[in-house]
Amino acid sequence: MSTAVPVAPSRLAFTYKGFRFFWLTTLLVSFAVQIMSVSIAWQIYDVTGNVFLLGLVGLSLFLPALLLILLTGLTADRFNRRMIMAVCLSVELLCALGFLAFVNAEAHEVWPIFGILIVLGTARAFWGPAAQSLAPNLVPPEALSNAITVNASAWQMASIMGPAAGGLLYGISPTVAFGTAGTLLMLAVVSVLLIPKPAQRGSGQATSLETIFGGFRYIFSNKVVLGAISLDMFAVLMGGAVALLPVYAKDILHAGPQELGLLRAAPGIGAIAMALFLTRFPITDHAGKLLFLFVGLFGLFTVVFGLSTTAWISIPALALVGASDMVSVTIRETIMQLWTPEEVRGRVNAVNSVFIGASNELGEFRAGTVAHFIGPVAAVVIGGVGAIGVAIIWSRIFPGLREQRSLAKRMVD
Repeated sequence: MSTAVPVAPSRLAFTYKGFRFFWLTTLLVSFAVQIMSVSIAWQIYDVTGNVFLLGLVGLSLFLPALLLILLTGLTADRFNRRMIMAVCLSVELLCALGFLAFVNAEAHEVWPIFGILIVLGTARAFWGPAAQSLAPNLVPPEALSNAITVNASAWQMASIMGPAAGGLLYGISPTVAFGTAGTLLMLAVVSVLLIPKPAQRGSGQATSLETIFGGFRYIFSNKVVLGAISLDMFAVLMGGAVALLPVYAKDILHAGPQELGLLRAAPGIGAIAMALFLTRFPITDHAGKLLFLFVGLFGLFTVVFGLSTTAWISIPALALVGASDMVSVTIRETIMQLWTPEEVRGRVNAVNSVFIGASNELGEFRAGTVAHFIGPVAAVVIGGVGAIGVAIIWSRIFPGLREQRSLAKRMVD
């Protein structure tokens, strides 16, 4: 009588049907958001010619996540995450239709756009924690690292090709651009509804101040999760150089818009290449040490970019920045999900989403402000050195994060 040998769960996220539809949803939504972002910027500037209003676009999208941080995470923990995503996508679809109606009305006031943007930002605020918390419900721990990597690659592909597609579509007609975004969002709604209902263990606690602040309380009580979230926040805050790319292209590299396009695309290309590598050769040991190593490399390649005076050094340097960031994102996000209990995962991811958004916004503000006083080269180089410093300091402050080895289970208590 033979005894069946148990089959180990696959480490490939695409093995699991639910994740395949989840990845497709991410890809469709990311493309739609990129197309709308480019089209909205063009529309606002075309109507007003006011550069300041372009800065308010990002603020309108970010503020709802900040103001609703306590509610969005709790919602992701208390209700069906798949249905939350479906509702959010339906609202985003209505926003795309609202933009479509606006451009066809040929209005000369842009305040309706900002009203729609706030609604869109609110939907995105609820979408983030629900989507980030759903992935661990769709794959076993062995496949979580791969899931995070390939899902990030979907966003990176959209970030590279989406703006170009948005510009081309808007060039044909604003109606075509927003209509395409609406179509992609409609397909995303169908895709998310095709995800099989996953197991989700909700919290049995009554809603109180303790449960509302549960995400913050858990983060600050767990050194590994606190280290993972704060490491990304401060490294990006110091090392972000995207806001200065137009200055570099024009004044330092003496290049044109084509080179600027390559500079913007380079980090995403590097990230996708690294994602493909990690899919083939996943990280199986010494994850914590590799995390700090690649955050340090993120800072080092930022310094190389900052010192470069030729596009053919700057572009590969930015590609390596993106590749290093992809490794750190994969490790950091996987470790954070492993260490976060299911019942508070939504609230923790809500805090994480706001921290990431804040670090991106504040990182661009830091780079622009420092560049104003001491020049763009010094601003980028100092930021890169600062990111290296963050990696060194955090590796000492958070030894539990540094000593984490596996990306399939906890290794350090």
